[in-house]
Amino acid sequence: MSHSFIQQFTILAPPFLLAITFHEFCHGYVAWLFGDPTAYRQGRLTMNPLKHLDLLGVLAFIIMKIGWAKPVPVNATYFKNPVRDMMWVSFAGPGANLLLALASALLVKLLLLAAPLIPSSISWPLGQMMAASIWINLMLAFFNLIPIPPLDGSRIITGLLPPEAAVFFQKLEPFGFIILLILFYLGIIPRLILPMINLAHGLLTS
Repeated sequence: MSHSFIQQFTILAPPFLLAITFHEFCHGYVAWLFGDPTAYRQGRLTMNPLKHLDLLGVLAFIIMKIGWAKPVPVNATYFKNPVRDMMWVSFAGPGANLLLALASALLVKLLLLAAPLIPSSISWPLGQMMAASIWINLMLAFFNLIPIPPLDGSRIITGLLPPEAAVFFQKLEPFGFIILLILFYLGIIPRLILPMINLAHGLLTS
């Protein structure tokens, strides 16, 4: 392993783990607020990243610098209003990442102000982690908002569609992963989300 790889991994790993852990925790927490104890009973209502790690997601992160966590289990039969409540549960994950991106941007600004008072051996890696955290969280937020099953955006759009259209849309879920792979291969997904990520990044870091 080269020194540059170890350095890059050390900077990217903490914000990545925090991003995916907080994402899944917020899914489970909002589901719990609406009456679903499934995540809590399975020990997933926690900020311990070990409870949320997915082996393939970790390998993808090591190889491609992008990864994912195990989805938190949600049982909509516990909800009083399953369609509406599932929309909020689904938005909780991307919303959590947007909050982390905002918090990271604020910490970068604070670090810049306090830089003369902090040793560079501390301020530089911490600043790099916070800068990486902005990108990682924006990427996770906007990617998960794409309305293709099984991403969070698909469950949000399902709640907004008329019942008949929602049923038809849900039938696409078995093919969602294949659709995502095709859209990635054609370069459609990067062209779709990168402008939004760049715009949000510019607003946060201006």
